[in-house]
Amino acid sequence: ESELQCDGNRSGHLQNGELEADAPVNEDVIRIIAAHLAEIGDKLDKDVHAKVVNDLVQHFLNEKLSKEEIMRHMSRVVRELAQAIPSDMEQEKFMLVLAMVLTKKIVNTVPSLLHRVFSTSVNFINQQFHNYVVEMVSA
Repeated sequence: ESELQCDGNRSGHLQNGELEADAPVNEDVIRIIAAHLAEIGDKLDKDVHAKVVNDLVQHFLNEKLSKEEIMRHMSRVVRELAQAIPSDMEQEKFMLVLAMVLTKKIVNTVPSLLHRVFSTSVNFINQQFHNYVVEMVSA
């Protein structure tokens, strides 16, 4: 299985100290998917209000909360925001892009949270949307 990275590239894995590329994937398909997700993200960017972002920032800043607690909160926020899903869009695609937009907005608000937010977001996306991303790439 090939993992789609934020920049549209595929990941590789180290095996015996050498980078082992994943199975061949049509790079044009990945670029098209990434461009489409970016377009959706640009539209969503305007719809995510500062109050929602600031609430998530407070959760990330709270050192007492575990990654799992923050991920549960992020999942709840994504589900709540996804209720405004356009009728012509797949729910998984909308929620995936929404998670990426929230990540971007949080990091733009408090850059020092980059590592914690990115790590949590990658784990969240892998848990919630891994199969969807794999299906998009292999379609």
